[in-house]
Amino acid sequence: MISKTTLGIASLLTLFITIQNISAQQTDERIYQIIEEVSAERIESDIRTLAGFGTRNTFSDTVSETRGIGAARRWVKSEFDNISSQCDNCLDVFYQKDFVTTEDGDRVPHDAWVVNVVAIQKGSKYPNRYIIMSGDIDSRNSDGSDFEGDAPGANDNASGMAGTIEAARVLSNYDFESSIVYVGLSGEEQGLFGGQGLAQYAKDNNWEIIGVLNNDMIGNIEGVDGVIDNRSFRIFSEPVPQTETERERNMRRYYGGEVDGISRQLARYVHKTTQTYMPEMNPMMIYRLDRFGRGGHHRPFNDLGFAGIRIMEAHENYNRQHQDLRTENGIDYGDVVEGVNFDYAKKLTAVNAINMASLAWAPPAPNNVEIGGIVAPSTKLRWEKVDGDIAGYKIYWRDTTAPQWQHSRFVGDVNEFTLEGIVIDNFYFGVATVGKNGHESVVVFPSGTFR
Repeated sequence: MISKTTLGIASLLTLFITIQNISAQQTDERIYQIIEEVSAERIESDIRTLAGFGTRNTFSDTVSETRGIGAARRWVKSEFDNISSQCDNCLDVFYQKDFVTTEDGDRVPHDAWVVNVVAIQKGSKYPNRYIIMSGDIDSRNSDGSDFEGDAPGANDNASGMAGTIEAARVLSNYDFESSIVYVGLSGEEQGLFGGQGLAQYAKDNNWEIIGVLNNDMIGNIEGVDGVIDNRSFRIFSEPVPQTETERERNMRRYYGGEVDGISRQLARYVHKTTQTYMPEMNPMMIYRLDRFGRGGHHRPFNDLGFAGIRIMEAHENYNRQHQDLRTENGIDYGDVVEGVNFDYAKKLTAVNAINMASLAWAPPAPNNVEIGGIVAPSTKLRWEKVDGDIAGYKIYWRDTTAPQWQHSRFVGDVNEFTLEGIVIDNFYFGVATVGKNGHESVVVFPSGTFR
């Protein structure tokens, strides 16, 4: 005969094991492994190689093997090819290009091909869903149209390009459900031409883009303001898509969502994942498309309605950006290798890698999320369930003035749920899909209402 005490102990043991299993599912050990595999030494080597081409101005020499944009992009492609050869040809590597002329802008000194280098790691389950990491191949000096003078561009943006190559080295050793794209974009300094070309290519080929992580300057820790910080970084994101309809704008006036567009949700995802797996880092959410009055290569994707953010250092040094190599009044100007902190570039590369892995291992986000609960004591949400074998869905909510999601509830594999006692007027809400591996999709803000 089994005593009640024995049954009680057994029940407590079962509860403890259940709690332990739930806790274990909150993180994925593979993500910590990815962080460890990112190499500062390899990033340093790649930055030095890229800076060694003298100039990578988009309109510089394309024939030389040692100087100019042509040599640089061929080297980038060869690196992607070498990585692919190490993973049983897991990367589809190719050039994507568009022709620009002097009529396309004041910064175009002569007609030329703007050539991007693309490497695609196809997903096993959702091959047409893409998460993109980009760096810029090109560089510039004080005169963006000067395609002959030296422009080593060590931080701007050999750091982002080297980080993208390193992410490919690490993540190519893993299998993912969705596709990952590693790309070197050109023509950034003359008008975001490379991003425009690839964004249009993605649209023409019906890519379903989960998000674009644009890395532009991820290696400087010494700000021109004197601040030295090797842990903080900025995440820039626009509030709502440029492609939203007049109906969507009108709905926002009554239902909210001024800071809940798809790019802002992607930024929140990166913020949350980083704080979970790299708590030593300080991700800063910047509620702005880009730096004041300036632009980056995520913007062309935003322009076509895709989610995209910019990840970059927190403290810029303008003496090392867009400057001819020189010394004036005791100040050294120019974007040289000595201004790059390789360990910091490693950290921001890891930030990208773990977020791409998390998104590529996650199931698709729910479609057509709707919300109800007007003049009611509870909030109701419903959505279209995604195809595939998933764990279920998680509802998120937060105060209307809170920058991050504060509360969440896993509700199982259902397509509708009521949050009893949660008044719709006081919070913003969203829904994410949860995979059986614990990885979640980006949160989806409601796009419709019901009673």
